[in-house]
Amino acid sequence: MPIAVKDPSRLSIALQSDFFYTFKRSPVAIISFAVVVIMVLAAIFAPLVAPYNPFDPASLNLMNGFSRPMTPNAFTGDTFWLGTDDQGRDVFSTILYGMRISLFVGAAAVLFAMILGITLGLLAGYVGGWTETIIMRIADVQLTFPAILVAMLIFGIAKGVTPVEHRDQMAIWVLIIAIGLSDWVQFARVVRGATLVEKNKEYVQAARLIGRRSPAIMVRHILPNVLSPVLVIATISLALAIIAEATLSFLGVGAPPTQPSLGTLIRIGQGFLFSGEWWILLFPAVTLLALALSVNLLGDWLRDALNPRLR
Repeated sequence: MPIAVKDPSRLSIALQSDFFYTFKRSPVAIISFAVVVIMVLAAIFAPLVAPYNPFDPASLNLMNGFSRPMTPNAFTGDTFWLGTDDQGRDVFSTILYGMRISLFVGAAAVLFAMILGITLGLLAGYVGGWTETIIMRIADVQLTFPAILVAMLIFGIAKGVTPVEHRDQMAIWVLIIAIGLSDWVQFARVVRGATLVEKNKEYVQAARLIGRRSPAIMVRHILPNVLSPVLVIATISLALAIIAEATLSFLGVGAPPTQPSLGTLIRIGQGFLFSGEWWILLFPAVTLLALALSVNLLGDWLRDALNPRLR
């Protein structure tokens, strides 16, 4: 009687893959991944993790202002892990809520840039002709300007055409669009180059012979084969998008005061640095550094892990 052999599950196949083996052999990737996961979970569950809601005026006590870390306040006797700012807001809680804005803006901006860049890159590489020329020349022109200046220009124009009464509500979405439009070029260039290689292969020619339309060929056949470098760029771009958001917020043209991000908190803390309240600036800055560095290191590892020449 033949013995039935159970097919391995997808989880077991993933755990035995070269990708997971490379991950287990890289302490930097493991530590970076752990830091990113902890920060993302802390930001998502900030209402449950944070001791206070720093943006609820009813919970603020101005007497707790400028409390030093782990030191009882001279007036109220309350103790805060990372101290408080000038309004008596718990710095630890503001960091958790600020990370929510920074991560949301960074992830949404990268997703927007990735969708736009992949679409234009596929069109440029597959269609060619004047379509490719126009898209690539626009990309070349945009590359001559620093991305942060492009984001500031787009943010300023978008904010100028937004009605005054809706500016604070729309500021986060305008920020996402500004950062995304300043970051689509690298996705488009990589996808266009990969598409030029893939469109001449046999499986694409076979799809043409059986009558597949060009949009279906680009989406169902070419796109899955050009996603590996796109994922690497997206991971690295996430760190750059978070830094870009923090830079814009630090300059006062990013997240509104009612929805402060890490960059806004750093800008607020910078005003009290030389008066001795160093913790208001230090802890948000260290959090931003740890988040951006961990995502960047994870992206570097992912680039090496997906490179077949380095396996």
